[in-house]
Amino acid sequence: MQEFDPRRPTFRFAPAAAGVGALAVALLAWKLTSPQDLGPAAPPPLDPAAIAALQHQAFAAAEAQPGFARPESVEVKVRPGETFEAAVRRAGVAPEEARQAVQTLGGAMDVVNIKAGMKFDAAVAKPESEQGPARLIGLSLRTGPARAITLSRSFDGALRLRALEEEVREELTVADGEIQGSLYQSAAKQGATPQITGQMVKLFSHKVDFREIQPGDPFVLVFGRKVTESGRTVETGELEYAELKGQRFYRFERPGGGVEFFDENGKNIKGFLLRTPIDGARMTSRFGMRRHPISGYNRMHQGIDFGAGTGTPVYAAGDGVLVEARRWGGYGNWVRVRHSNGWETGYAHLSRFAKGLKPGQRVRQGQVIAYVGSTGASTGPHLHYEVWKNGSRINPVGAKVPQGTVLAGAELAAFKAKKAQIERLVAAKAETRHLAQGPSASLTKASLQR
Repeated sequence: MQEFDPRRPTFRFAPAAAGVGALAVALLAWKLTSPQDLGPAAPPPLDPAAIAALQHQAFAAAEAQPGFARPESVEVKVRPGETFEAAVRRAGVAPEEARQAVQTLGGAMDVVNIKAGMKFDAAVAKPESEQGPARLIGLSLRTGPARAITLSRSFDGALRLRALEEEVREELTVADGEIQGSLYQSAAKQGATPQITGQMVKLFSHKVDFREIQPGDPFVLVFGRKVTESGRTVETGELEYAELKGQRFYRFERPGGGVEFFDENGKNIKGFLLRTPIDGARMTSRFGMRRHPISGYNRMHQGIDFGAGTGTPVYAAGDGVLVEARRWGGYGNWVRVRHSNGWETGYAHLSRFAKGLKPGQRVRQGQVIAYVGSTGASTGPHLHYEVWKNGSRINPVGAKVPQGTVLAGAELAAFKAKKAQIERLVAAKAETRHLAQGPSASLTKASLQR
């Protein structure tokens, strides 16, 4: 569905009598201009696009208002403290017309409790004499992701109210492109929401070093969404597939319950611990001996530091039980999580703990447990991250942690069927882009290898 434009009215928005009359004129025009020497064969039926084009021709003569120029579209945004009627008047129409329009709209929406920032399109025709107020020809606004309301001036001069509720369908969509700027910005240009991209970042955080991502690196996201007839996304669903730096991960719901991600061979990609428990941060200090930035003495740095701004979310590196969430000397605000088989992780210099976080509760991998800060012996906001094995601190970089499981039997067969569906969608999107770019374009290497 296109936004309402009185210069391009459609059968959907037209008043009943006007719509029937316009359609009759359109069909008559089609009949008179169709070839007459085709014999007895009936002409093929018109598709919706052709009917819409003929309707536009039929309505063209009715657009002109005596003494007024052809209508122009004006976008209006409601200002803070402004009434809806005052906003309509700012489009240039007379007070009585603005009042009439708002009264008519009141039959389909709340025109009193209007929020600042709401936008609508007004089609106005200025007087040919360039004196006096403009004439309101139509008005269109969206009251919900799948609902639009329009006013259109009919042939008898009255404003007619029409409300349209679009059908909403569920689909899988493919967002693919190359990184230019940040991953979030690049994915947004391809239709991915920050929430979907955030899922992808968490998914790759234990497999990809985001410091190594370069401009031009390709990425692919497949996710579910609810979309209107006009292509407007109402709601995004789950991330079903993600590809970055040669790594491909597929979402799979196991028959026994639980949703996990697997690589193309059916191996669970969920590592025991995340490589980085924070998004997009750079490592500023490694594990080992160093000169302490505050004391000035050489001493053992028993973790690694990630530079990040105050308030940046910190994630649990793995599933486990929260053991400590307290103040601990030079570590400042400190969190410790106990995992299985003697593994533990620690997080220091935090600005605050996640709301409701208490010792003894279970946490899951990727759950926000705290936020970056500069408490304790710290020269600036950063995360100090430690990994413990059987009570001893070890280097988080290169630590040999347990690996995930591998699907087999009926589960593997079901996974392969889901994987094939995803690959067909991605290949179809790549082919569509290839055709749109012209014969000189070539498919990406990743697409050809699928």
